This record gives sequence, structure tokens and C-alpha cells, in this order.
Amino acid sequence: MLLRFVKVRIIVDGMFIYPLERNKPVVVSLKASRPRIVITDGYHYTKPLELALQNLHIHYYKVVCAIEDDQLIFGIILLVLFYTAGLTSDLLLLKILSFVPLVYFLVIYYRNRNSFLQLKPV
Repeated sequence: MLLRFVKVRIIVDGMFIYPLERNKPVVVSLKASRPRIVITDGYHYTKPLELALQNLHIHYYKVVCAIEDDQLIFGIILLVLFYTAGLTSDLLLLKILSFVPLVYFLVIYYRNRNSFLQLKPV
């Protein structure tokens, strides 16, 4: 779900850039049997992945994010619940607790630059 908001691109062998669009496959023709692939959203860059391709002509991969959809939804729900509880009860502690999920996501986003975006086989 988070990948819908960022513009993800795949860089193959340091020369070819393919933009990823939501729910649309990207077909990449490769000349080498061991291509180097980097995935980026402009801020995060994965380590160059060297894919060992067998004799199969078609390989399927998907790009995933370190923050899973369930974590994101649960964090948003916690944020809303703590904030509304703090707003109705005027307890400063609940208002402060409402920022904990946001700070958690920001720490994951900025600290794990190399593993934030991941390429996984389907």
C-alpha cells in the first residue's frame, strides 16, 4: 500500500531505467545471464542484486516494502484511536502516544535505506 505513494523504478545494469506502475508488469529483455538490478524510489536504493537466471525464459519478481500493509493499517488505526482519546479526555499522554506509530514508520523509512525496498520472487 505504501508503494502506491512513491515512484519506484528499476535500474538494470546501470543503464536502463524502467518505471514501475501499479498492477502493470514490466517486461525487461536481458542480454546477460547475470544482470545487476537496483530498485529505487529516488531516496532509497537497494544494494545491486545480481540475478542468476537459469534456462527459463520468464522470471517473475515483485517489489515489496519493509513496512507491510498490515503494519501501516494498524499504525494508522492506533494513531487515530490515541489521538481521538487524547482529544476527548484532554490527556497529554494520549496525544503524545498518538505520534508513536508515526515516529516508528519514520525510523524504519530513514534508517533502513538498503532494505526498505526489496525484490522478491513470486
